Amino acid sequence: MKTQVSTSASPKMGKATKLDSRCSLGEVAYRAIQKHFKKSTKYQDGVLSDQDPENLHQMRVGMRRLRTAIDVFEPAICLPVAARRSQVTKIAKQLGKVRDLDVLQLWFQHYLTLTNTSVEEVEQIQKILLRLDKRRKKRFAQIPKLFKSKDYRQFVSAYGQWLGQPQFQTNAERPILDVVSDILLPLLSQLFLHPGWLVATEKVDGQLYPIVGLDHQSLDHVLASAGPDLHDLRKQMKRVRYQSEFFTPFFGKSYQAQTQGFRKLQELLGLFQDEAILSNFLVKELGPTWPESLPSLALLLQEEQFRNWKKWQSLQLKYLDPKFRRTLSRRVMSPEIDLISKP
Repeated sequence: MKTQVSTSASPKMGKATKLDSRCSLGEVAYRAIQKHFKKSTKYQDGVLSDQDPENLHQMRVGMRRLRTAIDVFEPAICLPVAARRSQVTKIAKQLGKVRDLDVLQLWFQHYLTLTNTSVEEVEQIQKILLRLDKRRKKRFAQIPKLFKSKDYRQFVSAYGQWLGQPQFQTNAERPILDVVSDILLPLLSQLFLHPGWLVATEKVDGQLYPIVGLDHQSLDHVLASAGPDLHDLRKQMKRVRYQSEFFTPFFGKSYQAQTQGFRKLQELLGLFQDEAILSNFLVKELGPTWPESLPSLALLLQEEQFRNWKKWQSLQLKYLDPKFRRTLSRRVMSPEIDLISKP
């Protein structure tokens, strides 16, 4: 059974107090959960109005960050059943079904603005957009039902109660500087050991390097076979990024810059996934010969894929370097003691 501590042991939970290096693990956990729960729910009215797809996107991102916060601070917190990870995942999945269709719509709408698009291709894309709009309306009809559901209402109520009277495990009392490295290192190690870094590599003088000089056909083959590894690497990178951002107040500028590096790499890997989703969608809609119907789109995707692969290989080379990995590990093992606020 988990041991709980009194909330009276956490005096810094007033709204105006900023995090500093004197905080406990429990205080940092509380801040992260408070921030991302509020972000998750503040977009609810905007989502229901359905005037701007960004509202749904931000709500989904908030849910994902909240889920990561639950994972990261699990050793310190005691959440009620209705507030636990599984409930957050259910809500995020519902939002994600609509968001995926939004992304496709936005992509095709952007494609229509390109000057080299033929009349025939424009007509084909417009038909696809009409079908997407019908599917989205059907999916979106489930969102108001979600917000009215018993599970969602219990989810909101459970967080309101916990934020008003948080319950912690005894680990929550530990000073954040004593444990932050223990929290960060395991996920960073999992990132370094991910098989996605080994995609299209070769060993030269005992060291792994990206294979250079791939043509379009070879790259298509690599992405077809290794796409799942790169997609999973992206998810791992996202978790590392979110986790790292929880702790930026306790590190210096080099650490903060690195979190931005995680973000850029996550976004780059996301482009490969977006391209795969788009290609699979077109295969289902138009058949495997869709490039014949949309030649300029096929060429655009191929060129973008090739450019993104070049960017990926430069970052892949960096993460294959053991010196770089050791530098990152040392960085998270050295919270900045000079950030401690003076009384």
